[in-house]
Amino acid sequence: MVDRGNEASEAPFLQALAGKQPRGRVPIWLMRQAGRYLPEYRKVRAEAGSFLDLCYTPKLAAEVTLQPIRRFGFDAAIIFSDILIVPHALGQHVTFEEGEGPRLEPISTAADLARLDPARVEERFGLVYEAIRETVAGLGSTPLIGFCGAPWTVATYMVEGGGSPDQRAAKLFSYRDRAAFSDLIGLIVQVSASYLIGQAGAGARALQIFDSWAGSLSDSDFEDWVIAPTADLVGRVKTACPDVSVIGFPRGSGPNYRRYAEATGIDGLGCDTAAPLSLMRNMQAQVTVQGNLDPILLLAGGDAMERRVMAILDSLGRGPFIFNLGHGILPETPIAHVERLVEMVHGFNRQF
Repeated sequence: MVDRGNEASEAPFLQALAGKQPRGRVPIWLMRQAGRYLPEYRKVRAEAGSFLDLCYTPKLAAEVTLQPIRRFGFDAAIIFSDILIVPHALGQHVTFEEGEGPRLEPISTAADLARLDPARVEERFGLVYEAIRETVAGLGSTPLIGFCGAPWTVATYMVEGGGSPDQRAAKLFSYRDRAAFSDLIGLIVQVSASYLIGQAGAGARALQIFDSWAGSLSDSDFEDWVIAPTADLVGRVKTACPDVSVIGFPRGSGPNYRRYAEATGIDGLGCDTAAPLSLMRNMQAQVTVQGNLDPILLLAGGDAMERRVMAILDSLGRGPFIFNLGHGILPETPIAHVERLVEMVHGFNRQF
């Protein structure tokens, strides 16, 4: 394994991202670890009003980011926000309907794209940066992760007007007007790079790029709409912030993991639940791997969960590895199951 940092922080999470065997324990954090499964989160969410109000109120966003750290002792925090902050900051109309997910005013033509305004994004991004600074002040030695959505995934929401089972609208846009769709992807890269660099400047020690719909593309489209834009985005961030590690999460694209890791310049590879442990273990020679417990197994708990946790740790836990889920924690997950998971992961470290 190539050492990717001479003087990495002692924090196990940052040690792992530097390509080193964690000192003393395998680090763990969970995607969506701040959320509805926590009663303290639900209380703050009710106080905030809308979901976007919560994201844009620095004091409240910092509070819900800190809640799972206080309760579980995770090895990293991730700032409470959403991947759709980027289109919202660009001026696209975005709302979050309870129980229905996000709704956006769809972009379907070059004329729609022309109405977006990158000149105004820093006004809204600044509130996220303020939340990061406030969070870092309360974290002590625990590192904070900043994030954004990957260009392809963000574009699917912007074009579809919400989530989609097959990303049909975005694919049709790309096939029918490749130049305009390429312009949209380029705009997202430009604005997302500025956003990630701003998050690092505010105190984020690592950054994650969420590509939730990467697995829906053909091999050539994967090159064009996932690998090339992500490489551009990572390159811009690394040029401005060479000491900040970047994790890529190309969900559903296991056959493309090696190419993705080689071409994009990421330091950590987030792996979804379907990724075989053998593949993840082979990838550890190239990049730090992160993942990949099924969120439904965490919901189930008990012997089934514990067997899989130990299988993941036995396979990956002695290399550069960060324990996580294969996707976000489910709102109905019992707190006791999360407590048991953290106990097992941190307990495993005493076996080194």
